[in-house]
Amino acid sequence: MATVVSHQLIGSFASHIPSNSKPSLFPKESMNLPIKFRQNRFKIEATTASQTPVLETLLSPSKTTTPSKKKSNEASLILIRHGESLWNEKNLFTGCVDVPLTEKGVAEAIQAGKRISTIPVDLIFTSSLIRAQMTAMLAMTQHRCKKVPIILHDESEKAQTWSHVFSEETRKQSIPVIAAWQLNERMYGELQGLNKEETAERYGTQQVHEWRRSYHIPPPKGESLEMCAERAVAYFEDNIQPELALGNNVLIAAHGNSLRSIIMYLDKLTSQEVTSLELSTGLPLLYIFKDRKFMRRGSPVGPTEAGVYAYTKRLAQYRQKLDETLN
Repeated sequence: MATVVSHQLIGSFASHIPSNSKPSLFPKESMNLPIKFRQNRFKIEATTASQTPVLETLLSPSKTTTPSKKKSNEASLILIRHGESLWNEKNLFTGCVDVPLTEKGVAEAIQAGKRISTIPVDLIFTSSLIRAQMTAMLAMTQHRCKKVPIILHDESEKAQTWSHVFSEETRKQSIPVIAAWQLNERMYGELQGLNKEETAERYGTQQVHEWRRSYHIPPPKGESLEMCAERAVAYFEDNIQPELALGNNVLIAAHGNSLRSIIMYLDKLTSQEVTSLELSTGLPLLYIFKDRKFMRRGSPVGPTEAGVYAYTKRLAQYRQKLDETLN
């Protein structure tokens, strides 16, 4: 069992953003299109560092507006794996099948919200799957800002028109939620809906372990972790990291494999290291983005909390170095 790193020790670990990244399996145009639609409807105004951003609807393309300015030299990035789903409870391969949270999952999402209630949130990204969206929405019911998360719909011109908010005061008390399929869980192909134990008995424990934990090997007609990482990281670079660079605080509610992929990018893990990385449901992880670096602050839960962050040999070296510095 992997050793758990406490949030105090995790706090000092920092990694540079890679200067080069692999080309995405998906065209940039198709990935950026939803964001472009959404940017025609909302923008985040500059405020002081202690304030949350103000949403303003762009009523027409010809309307004169003040360009967004950087609000602060740092921003918070919160990562939350969705709470337990109905298929997690049944020990089924879920992948991209869209199933909701269990009662326990709802409680995990609410508890996650309490743990991040004092961390500012300006913008929320979720996958297109209901369990991630439920987690984000339930978590924000506990936030001290008391702002309402609103999912932005851009699937058609009518959807944009019908979901338009006309009250400026209401817009100021709202947080935009952007749902992106690129943040979806890894597509498990022919394993989706199968019981994990029965699948191991049928195909062998070693084969199922390779499908689940290897970086390059996909399950039948599914995605490998490498394929999931390419789409998730490309989306993060193109759409989320620019928001952090502007000083906007971001919450991402997604899945074990899409978040594992993003953490691989943030912490510069190798393909071998990321396969041993485990994320618990409903436990938030915090990063600070400053000077083009991501500094990991760990989880806002106690250091004895099991499964907060399972770390690899490489990360253990950072812990040892920190211990030496503190002593």
